[in-house]
Amino acid sequence: MAKKKNSPDECSFCGRDNDQVERLISGPPGTYICNECVDVCSSLLHSNDRDGADEETQGAVPDLLKDLPSPSQIKAHLDEYIIGQERTKRIISVAVYNHYKRLSNNYKNSGIELEKSNILLLGPTGCGKTAIARCLAKLLNVPFAIGDATTITEAGYVGEDVENLLLRLIQSADFEIAQAEMGILYIDEIDKIGRSGGNVSITRDVSGEGVQQSLLKLIEGTVSNVPPAGGRKHPEQKYLQINTQNILFICGGAFSGMGEIVRRRLGDGVVGFTLDGEETEASLNENDESWLLAQVRPEDLIEFGLIPEFVGRLPVVTTLDELNEDALINILTQPANALVKQYQVLFDMDGIQLDFTQDALIAIAARAMERKTGARALRSIMEEVMLDIMFDLPDHSNKGIVSCTITEDVVLGTGKPVLSNKELSSKATSSAKTKKTPPRKSATKSKRA
Repeated sequence: MAKKKNSPDECSFCGRDNDQVERLISGPPGTYICNECVDVCSSLLHSNDRDGADEETQGAVPDLLKDLPSPSQIKAHLDEYIIGQERTKRIISVAVYNHYKRLSNNYKNSGIELEKSNILLLGPTGCGKTAIARCLAKLLNVPFAIGDATTITEAGYVGEDVENLLLRLIQSADFEIAQAEMGILYIDEIDKIGRSGGNVSITRDVSGEGVQQSLLKLIEGTVSNVPPAGGRKHPEQKYLQINTQNILFICGGAFSGMGEIVRRRLGDGVVGFTLDGEETEASLNENDESWLLAQVRPEDLIEFGLIPEFVGRLPVVTTLDELNEDALINILTQPANALVKQYQVLFDMDGIQLDFTQDALIAIAARAMERKTGARALRSIMEEVMLDIMFDLPDHSNKGIVSCTITEDVVLGTGKPVLSNKELSSKATSSAKTKKTPPRKSATKSKRA
């Protein structure tokens, strides 16, 4: 028997006619749905979305806590990639461990709410602030994103909203909101949004104090509406909702001029010279920028231009030391992803062994110290030194070259690399075997005797 079609005045789902509901919405030919059925379907969909998100979050948190490394394990991982900065690595290891441990449900029965401790890193450019944050995210296997505070402006002005920082984190999590809510967001150049000071200005400080005000609730923890396509928010745009309560915010900046603020607070009494004209130990410390940054207090950050509310939301403050020449040499060779190792892999793909003399490494570090940009200068210097060599690299491999040694003269631009081919390598090997032959014969004679 053929099924009876719905009349034009009847809902295709509940069967009520036009007089029993407020509105009937037409669909494909012969089908209708009433406003009450639309409300029921909407509530069911939202309920399923919430249940699915809760299950995903509850499943993701225990997995992270189950494999959460201890502070000593976190520091050991940082040691593989970060040279020096021992004190900073210990502080960050404890802070990160406590941050993710607070996601556990074990403490909630005590009635005490554990607040998160965001981190503020102070240090000159190229000392490893961004590298530390990236290593932490890699170890914990959580989403990680880097944002630049200088691109953010106050709402209503040309620039980016603070929510665009969260969008980068969501994108790194492949738009899995539950995963992004446990990620790490590193905000660089945070010192550049210091307020302009007490001077009255005609123009507003749209990229300074206003941005700090916008970041307050974001860093502390709130449900934020993020535009999925980026850009400014507008009423017609659909938003992604993300809770920032469990996101670890790490802010970093060079804070140039902070040393002078600390020096003024400490006073001039400890700075001076002895009767013999020798500078005192306290004076030497006072002239050391790294030592001065290590003495930073919240009142110094406020005098620099950060508002008190913003400083209070970054309770863990630690300082990174400026890298010296020895540290730069170690950075070239020791970390798991050291620059020398990277170039050795590139050369090995062409069947050539790459070596650096100790004098060459010292010369590279010395050139980096002159640029005063920390470890960032190492790659650009290496690219300059290796450019011509890598240009001829494929041709060298076809000519039987098996090894390449970079000397100090190559770094200084006064010489060429030392190349060796298969014939020289085979002659060196045979001569080495010849030299080892007499001891073997004498050992045989002694056994026969």
